[in-house]
Amino acid sequence: MSRRARAVAFAVVAAACAAIAASIADGYGTSVAGQFGELRPVLVTGGELAPGEPIGPADLRRLEVRRVPADFVPPDAVGSPDEAVGRAPAAPIPAGSYLVASQLRVPRSRQERSRPHLESGRRPVQIAVTGAEALAASGDSPEGSPVDVVVTTEPGPGAKGRTYVAAAGVELLALREGGGGVGGDESGLGAGGDWSATLALTRAEALRLIHAENFARQVRVMPHL
Repeated sequence: MSRRARAVAFAVVAAACAAIAASIADGYGTSVAGQFGELRPVLVTGGELAPGEPIGPADLRRLEVRRVPADFVPPDAVGSPDEAVGRAPAAPIPAGSYLVASQLRVPRSRQERSRPHLESGRRPVQIAVTGAEALAASGDSPEGSPVDVVVTTEPGPGAKGRTYVAAAGVELLALREGGGGVGGDESGLGAGGDWSATLALTRAEALRLIHAENFARQVRVMPHL
């Protein structure tokens, strides 16, 4: 047999093998579909998705579309990247997981994420305070920690001023340098009032501290002991 004839024979055999393999694969696919349902597209994570972070176009590189028998697909599986973009995982989603709609949430706005969650009966109240340098320079951010508000009154005729805790263990929501309490007066408490503190207060605490801000000699915030 000539070299040309052998080459033609090998080509014919290779084509026949390819056809047989395709037929077997198609038959296997049909058999799988018959046993476990039709193949459905699903999104599978190629990397971990962090909670609360909206899925953007850059994250699509970590999402892969696969075709899986229907019996193995979660009922609310996401089948298209378009269904995931703009939504945020409610909890960490590890690599290799199906992406399902129940895991995704409409992300909160930046304003909603920054809004503090207050206990019932409390509201944010901003007051002018003095001497908060030590609290601000303590290392960790003081926001969210409990503080005591200490008031020193003005001395009266024949009486010395007194110092007392006007609010104990209240949550400090924000602390910034610069005066300006509830009335927006940048001079604050006369010679004091060089800091502004936003606190989570009850109505009674708010009234007491607003009164102190206007008439006391000094209002300080200190770490709660």
